[in-house]
Amino acid sequence: MNCGGWRRPARRFRKGKDMRILHTMLRVGDLDRSLGFYTEVLGMKLLRRADYPDGKFTLAFVGYQSETDGAVLELTFNWGVDKYDLGTGYGHVALEVDDAYAACAEIKRRGGTVTREAGPMKHGSTVIAFVQDPDGYKIELIQKKAP
Repeated sequence: MNCGGWRRPARRFRKGKDMRILHTMLRVGDLDRSLGFYTEVLGMKLLRRADYPDGKFTLAFVGYQSETDGAVLELTFNWGVDKYDLGTGYGHVALEVDDAYAACAEIKRRGGTVTREAGPMKHGSTVIAFVQDPDGYKIELIQKKAP
């Protein structure tokens, strides 16, 4: 099969064995502010942070699990750049929560911004909410379905 110029590899990837999502990268204008949001407001852990003086940037990885156990966010701070145009290509990062209503209340209590209160989707029953990080990135909260 030829998909946009790509040819099907001779060997197929084994589902869940050969590849996994490692991280999603977000460029941030103020690393300390962003780290505060992701760790203090959303409750993630700072997993690692490294400065790259020759390249004039810093990388910080945050998440709920270790990098070996789950996908994480890479926050990239390019020294001297304090704002980015998010464009129209970025949608959101989604997080699963036990209770979207309680999560919104807690995020607001911790100083976060809720841009869409918890409630059912417009065309469905899944309970969702949206929050926004300090750089304007949207984060969707999706409530776990009852068993």
